[in-house]
Amino acid sequence: MAAGSSADAGGASAAAVLPGKRKGMGASSPAWFSFSSCLFLALAGIMATPAAAAVHKVGDAAGWTIIGNVNYTAWAASNTFHVGDTIVFQYNKQFHNVMQVDRADYRACNTQSPLATYTTGNDSIILQRAGHHFFLCGVPGHCAIGQKVDIRIPKRARSAAAPATAPSPASPSSSSSPKSLAPSGGSTGVTAAAAPSPQKSGAAPRVTGWAMVLITVTLAAAAAAATSVEFS
Repeated sequence: MAAGSSADAGGASAAAVLPGKRKGMGASSPAWFSFSSCLFLALAGIMATPAAAAVHKVGDAAGWTIIGNVNYTAWAASNTFHVGDTIVFQYNKQFHNVMQVDRADYRACNTQSPLATYTTGNDSIILQRAGHHFFLCGVPGHCAIGQKVDIRIPKRARSAAAPATAPSPASPSSSSSPKSLAPSGGSTGVTAAAAPSPQKSGAAPRVTGWAMVLITVTLAAAAAAATSVEFS
């Protein structure tokens, strides 16, 4: 009888433990709720992480030129641009320049009233707003044979990581540094910037280090909470 009682007690003990485990890992248990909450916070951290701004070299390896019949319309169509991205014009400044113009002057290849002019041969321009940004070469005849590009940022495109405030375009000068000829009261929607090291056009956004740390910590905390409740 003692042995039977002992077996009954062992069975009752096992029966008491198993429901406890099921309760600890159930969909409505505190452990599951804690895990779900932490996972949600981790995913929210990823989504809130700003994408890295991309650097696009206009014309890729060919650069800004009339040699080789570069199709800048096709190049622009093959890339995706976002607010905060940088476009880089690289060219021989003895033979080319870069002018930002409005839509009408872009279509007509009119170089008489540019919004801004760049002449360094290595011009980096930060795109600050959605919409169209029109550029062409101001050397006579170059625009007419295709040295112009329309950079378009969709109105609903995400913003890449960009400075909260940007310096005003530089005042016109006779030096070789980029100069802005934007009329007063207007905005070109771009800002000249120090030339960065060009990277592959349309570089994919990356998750920053702190987001990875957040994910690791939250998942570890969730696992610890689940284990604690399961064996309590």
